[in-house]
Order: sequence, then structure tokens, then C-alpha cells
Amino acid sequence: MRIAMIGTGYVGLVSGACFADFGHDVTCVDKDAGKIDAINRGVMPIWEPGLEALVKANADRGRLAFTTDIKDGVKDAEAVFIAVGTPARRGDGHADLSFVFAAVRELAKALQGPAVIVTKSTVPVGTGDEIARILAEEGAPEGTSVASNPEFLREGAAIADFKHPDRIVVGTDDDHAREVLREIYRPLFLNKAPILFTGRRTAELTKYAANAFLAVKISFINEIADLCEAVGADVQEVARGIGLDNRIGPKFLHPGPGYGGSCFPKDTLALLQTANEAGVPQRIVNTVVKVNDDRKASMAGRVTSALGGSVKGKRIGVLGLAFKPNTDDMRDAASIPLIQSLTEDGADVIAFDPAAMDNAKGMIDGLACANDAYAVANGADALVIVTEWDEFRALDLDKLAATMRGKALIDLRNVYDPEEAEKAGLDYRGIGRGRARPAA
Repeated sequence: MRIAMIGTGYVGLVSGACFADFGHDVTCVDKDAGKIDAINRGVMPIWEPGLEALVKANADRGRLAFTTDIKDGVKDAEAVFIAVGTPARRGDGHADLSFVFAAVRELAKALQGPAVIVTKSTVPVGTGDEIARILAEEGAPEGTSVASNPEFLREGAAIADFKHPDRIVVGTDDDHAREVLREIYRPLFLNKAPILFTGRRTAELTKYAANAFLAVKISFINEIADLCEAVGADVQEVARGIGLDNRIGPKFLHPGPGYGGSCFPKDTLALLQTANEAGVPQRIVNTVVKVNDDRKASMAGRVTSALGGSVKGKRIGVLGLAFKPNTDDMRDAASIPLIQSLTEDGADVIAFDPAAMDNAKGMIDGLACANDAYAVANGADALVIVTEWDEFRALDLDKLAATMRGKALIDLRNVYDPEEAEKAGLDYRGIGRGRARPAA
């Protein structure tokens, strides 16, 4: 099928490349000429494993093209996906839909025939209704319909998630739109991926509800981790014990410094705003947002405690800057408040991340970076693991201990075994790994 993708950000570029890999004819449209030029030269605007090769392979086969010309991009398209940004607005936290609506207005004028307009961007309930109204107001071709098709991609594993999804959610009441989306996703039927057809508003809310639930799960295990530390229990064993219950499941039960990234922070805030406007406050989610903000702010205190109550004049190494491994995304990353707080308290911070250092330097003033983990550890009074990149999982602990000035290892991702770290001479501090108390 002929598909147009409006926006070449994270969702648009990954989705467009994957649709092309299914055999569809895809054109991605973006107003940023510099970005389009870079992509056409093989330079990706985001760091995502496998994306560069996927884009190149399908562009070489003639199935994937990039342009700044929306009229040319949507020509003869049977479906047009909108995948532009919906950042949280300052002040109220509601999703900023200005990019979505601007794209829809341009699209209405560019369409030369009817098409199915599909919102891939994460948008609040009722956005599809407003898109339909704008299309009619701007004179879109008769027969143009609107559907919702939220994405559920994890950064760092987006291509695998797209090609092997848990589910595909499509919101539309239009029979033609339903058949077009069914045909677009037909290649996934071989993987027995369930496709859920539902109402447009239901589909829009499903994305927010899913992310909010996962945020709740993360914050829950983080608070259980704090309790484990207080009573002498091991949160990793607790997580395994509850995760084996198939009603709960093992995913998102890994304690850490708090969630971040492009989705959970903004989507929980947007859900709260929608709920408040509807007069149905979401008290659990509201608490989760506060708990997560407080947790990220408290991480510097763990470092300070490990160094005897003060970090002034101390050299602190930070391993990992991105909000999660396999991405260069720094949005709401736990490393930001951690480093800012330590620096404000007089510490000398040096960091390393395999992919996110350039982005981090644009968000953390004066950030000093090294070329690898051992360079970060050299002369450090404390070493903090913030992001669990694979290359941080098998470091030579004896070498770390020998090169560090101090011995504090603050492992905010529970990468290492406490006994092994202490055997190497390190003062290990994990998350939720309380020492067992002797029986009374």
C-alpha cells in the first residue's frame, strides 16, 4: 500500500522504516530540511539499534523515501500517519497538540483524494474528533476518515517491538479505515499479533492508561525497595517472588532511580490533566508522579551518604546518562537532577555514556565526560551506575577498586552482586538490597 508518514522523529522514522520493510511504499515527510538531508545521506537523527541499516536497505530498494514537500509526500497515499511531537505544555502538563493540528491543516490542503488519516502520535482523548473537524473545515477531500493507532515502542528495542508487537490497537468507526489498517498490518498476522479494533476515543485513552499503569508498577517496586533496605530484605528476590505470579508478571519490577524518557513523564501528566478536566481525578497516578519526582531528587542523597555526609571537593564518576540503555534520549533522565545536585553541593562530576554524551552536554551545563568507564573511575571517590548499559555489566571490579581514590560504588540499577563488589574492596550500595537481620 501507499503510505505517508508525517514526522521523522522517533515514532515516525521507526514506523515508516518498518512499514517499508513489510513491503509497503512509504514516504516520510518532515519540515526540517536539514534532518531530511541528513537521513538521505544515511545519518539518523536518533540513536536506535538497527535503524540505520533498516532505513538504508529499504531506501535502496525504492520502498522508502524522504521529503519536505507534503503535497508530493501524500500523493496517492491510501493512509497518512501523523507522528509529530506532543510534548507536555509548561504550566498545566497537558499535551501540546499545536504540531498535530498544524500538520492536519497542511495535510487537508495537500490531499488530492480521500485517505485514512491515522494519529500515531500520543494524543489526549477527543483529539481525533478535533482532527476530523479541522479536515472538514479546511476542505479535505470527501471520504477522508480519521483513525487512532497508538504506538507501543520501547526505545532501544523499537524495531523488534514494531515487528513483534503484543497487540495492535486501532480506533475507528469507519469500515473503510478499518480495512485499510487491517491490510497495512496484515504482514504481522503471520506472527499472530492480535489486532484490537475499537472506538477512536478508547484507542486514544488506551495508550495513556498503559503507560500510566507501567509507571505505577515502577514506582511500586521502588517503594518496596526502600522498605527492603529498612527491614533487611532483598528487593530483587521480592520482585522475582511476585513476578512469578502470572497476574503480576516480571516486567517493570526492576528498582532504580525513577522513570524518565519521552513517554512516561509526559503521558502521566497528560492523563492527569484529561482526568481533571473530566472531573474524574486519578489519585493513584497523581501520587505516582510525585513519588517519581521525589525519587529522582533523592538519588544524590545516596551518594552523599556513601561519602560520609558531604560531597564537597569529591570526585564522582557517573556511568550512564541516557534515561535507559540503547538510546541517546536524555528527556527526564535521572542523571540530570543527580549531576546537578552533586555539582551544586561542590562535587567534581565526570561521566561516560556510550551514546548520550552529546545530548547530555546540551542539558547539563559544564558536564565533563570521559572516553570509557575506567577513565571515569580513575581517581574517583565514588562511582555511580545510573544507566545499565551492557558494557557496564561486566567491568573488572578489581581494576575499578585499584584505580579509584575512594571505594564507594553506588549501583542504582543493581547490576552487580554485593558480595563480589565487596570482595574486590568496594563499598557497595545498591537499591533495596537490605542485609538480612539475625533471627531473634
